[in-house]
Amino acid sequence: MLAYLLVAVGGAIGSVGRFWLSGLVANSFGKTFPLGTLAVNVTGSFCIGVLYALAEPGGRRLIGPNGRLFFMYGVCGGYTTFSSFSLETLSQLQKGEWFHAGSNVVLSVVLCLIAVWLGYLLGSRIR
Repeated sequence: MLAYLLVAVGGAIGSVGRFWLSGLVANSFGKTFPLGTLAVNVTGSFCIGVLYALAEPGGRRLIGPNGRLFFMYGVCGGYTTFSSFSLETLSQLQKGEWFHAGSNVVLSVVLCLIAVWLGYLLGSRIR
């Protein structure tokens, strides 16, 4: 039961963080291109990379199994928005906005992979 509680509480925190950042970016830069969702996915990928490195077995492990459940599955799981990303991309395709849809896919994948790698490197250095 503890595992479910940790994931649920972390997920609530992550969801609120996603709602806040996505709205902040959308209100600051407009809603034509889903920059809010992109910002959430990139920062979430970076954070999960750091957390993964800190929770990795071997060497000095800074986050134990419960911390991993809370932060990685809970907070990051509630925070990242690939379901929103998919829906927004589909909506752009349905409107015939091929360039925006393609840009969203490419930027999200490339920037999130770079962010998770940089996060992992940072977490490895901390560990």
